[in-house]
Amino acid sequence: MKTDIILSGVGGQGILSVATIIGEAATRIGLSLKQAEVHGMSQRGGDVQSNLRLSDAPIASDLIPLGTADIILSLEPMEALRYLPYLSKEGWIITSSAPFKNIGNYPDEEALKAELDALPHVISLDVNELAKENHMPKCANVILLGAAAAFFTLIEKEELHQSIERIFASKGEEVVSMNHRALNIGYEYAQNLIKQ
Repeated sequence: MKTDIILSGVGGQGILSVATIIGEAATRIGLSLKQAEVHGMSQRGGDVQSNLRLSDAPIASDLIPLGTADIILSLEPMEALRYLPYLSKEGWIITSSAPFKNIGNYPDEEALKAELDALPHVISLDVNELAKENHMPKCANVILLGAAAAFFTLIEKEELHQSIERIFASKGEEVVSMNHRALNIGYEYAQNLIKQ
């Protein structure tokens, strides 16, 4: 059994923290893990992309072939669509609906939304707004991770909670607690959409 995830977004949004949480949880429970190098500019404002491959068997390559990704997890809607050729027919896009307009010729927002809405398996949520509403502005990325966790087959939500505890322990209990809440908010949001 395997899960291939494309992680994408813009530098400064916390996409690499999401990769760290998933990767730490995966290795802790004994899964094989391969992560490709991040492509693009990881500085604030540049595009960030990473391949994250998880399996209960050895993994030959760290790159996800075209048309085989199980999940595109993106903190930016245009970046989610950029990697659409990698998504399998049964795969899911889990993306923030809020654009990060870091280029002058950013596509029309309505056109982006229409393109995402036309796809069969998409969870689109405004993680920035959810983070603000819940007084956790720095946890938008973990809210998105929570939404994606509803589709993980190899890692349980509780294992992600444990990973959050280990990774953020040095930042104090308040930060750990906030990230736990953020994960739950995203997970419940996705679960409610799936039930509809």
